[in-house]
Amino acid sequence: MNFTETIYTNPILKRLSEIAQKTGIESYVVGGFVRDLLLNRPCKDIDVVCIGDGNGINLAQKLGETVDNNTQISIFKNFGTAHLNVQDWDVEFVGARKESYQRDSRKPIVENGTLEDDQNRRDFTINALAISLNTTNLGELIDPFDGVGDLRRKMIRTPLTPDVTFSDDPLRMMRAIRFASQLGFDIDPDSFDAIQKMKDRIRIISQERIIDELNKIVLSPTPSYGFKLLYHCGLLHSIFPELVALQGVETQDGKGHKDNFYHTLQVLDNVSRNSNDLWLRWAAILHDIAKPATKRFDSRVGWTFHGHEDAGARMVPNIFRRMKLPMNEKMRFVQKLVRLHLRPIALVKETITDSALRRLLFDSGEDLEALMMLCRADITSKNHEKVKKHIQNFNKVEQKLHEVEARDRIRNFQPVITGEIIMETFGLSPSREVGEIKTTIREAILDGKLRNEWDEAYSFMLSTGKKLGLSPVNN
Repeated sequence: MNFTETIYTNPILKRLSEIAQKTGIESYVVGGFVRDLLLNRPCKDIDVVCIGDGNGINLAQKLGETVDNNTQISIFKNFGTAHLNVQDWDVEFVGARKESYQRDSRKPIVENGTLEDDQNRRDFTINALAISLNTTNLGELIDPFDGVGDLRRKMIRTPLTPDVTFSDDPLRMMRAIRFASQLGFDIDPDSFDAIQKMKDRIRIISQERIIDELNKIVLSPTPSYGFKLLYHCGLLHSIFPELVALQGVETQDGKGHKDNFYHTLQVLDNVSRNSNDLWLRWAAILHDIAKPATKRFDSRVGWTFHGHEDAGARMVPNIFRRMKLPMNEKMRFVQKLVRLHLRPIALVKETITDSALRRLLFDSGEDLEALMMLCRADITSKNHEKVKKHIQNFNKVEQKLHEVEARDRIRNFQPVITGEIIMETFGLSPSREVGEIKTTIREAILDGKLRNEWDEAYSFMLSTGKKLGLSPVNN
């Protein structure tokens, strides 16, 4: 198998091969670019392995000299690597090396090596493929571990003994599942057995590296597949025990509840069919996370999970903090959707009031569409008629929400009476009374008792203050 034509038609590869041949630097394209080329998947990352100490940095500098003078080359001399961005291509250069590991660390002892050494240290056969950029065998595919065969078989397999591969770098266990989930591949039985056996080694990996792989699983086309692999190999128990706690069905007096672990994965897949938003997918993962903590048995109605939405919202910050997820607006978005995910379900009744609709519009704000997407995904019944009925009800709720919003403009509204106006009017400093008046005004607007207009709201503020024993000092 030869890819000379690919080299000549790709401007970056063509330039690299010309430089390599001119300088005599033995060079190869390796890894993901070659894999995705064979899978006909788009890829804008090129990894280049150069034989000889310092030649990776040397080749990067030579390439940089042939492109725009503003091109920034990042050089890491201690690691013998370099990186630059050329015409929207990310090109990474590294010297061929061989590695050895100590059991309590994933940081290797590195020595200069051959292409064979470099391919031996790769995580999986499908990532150990190389294409020559050299004169003697330009375009030749070098595949010592039958990676092409594994691509055809849709198989994730380690180049060397899986025990060695995973013990050397336990993060590769997560990567095996990530690639399986992204590509829809199986994991070789020996490799999966090794993951099960060595799952505890994941504890030496930093949380930042783990969450990077986990997020890629979350963003895969059918993320439930990746999570099921994580569960069955035992890794999920270490990295995400709260999700594992959802698994199982308990029965009492002949009454059982659904398995909330597999329900959650179904909700995640349902969301993933309609959105690539990582944080909406995380909201799907966490929407029922507090059900184990709130599970109770009632002899009349069976199993209940009252308040799991509020309890789950309280759990979100701690989970994000421990897993090294961002503690910013992304977390607050997930927390909001977890807290509100039952609210639209309560609005399916024909007698629902405009007040309840206004409150949902106000509380969800800009995230209403995401919330409704999550709620639709939360319908996982195997009864198609039941699903159809729920969807029809949600359609009615959305229509009512649009009608109320068009009339009242509640989403993200701000009362015309601010805290500053209240303090100035009654001569107050920041206090409980100011907050109480603000809340009373806001609730009256949401209940439809008060229009959010100056004269009406100002009069309402004065009467509310009077009930609290306050008199205006300024008009």
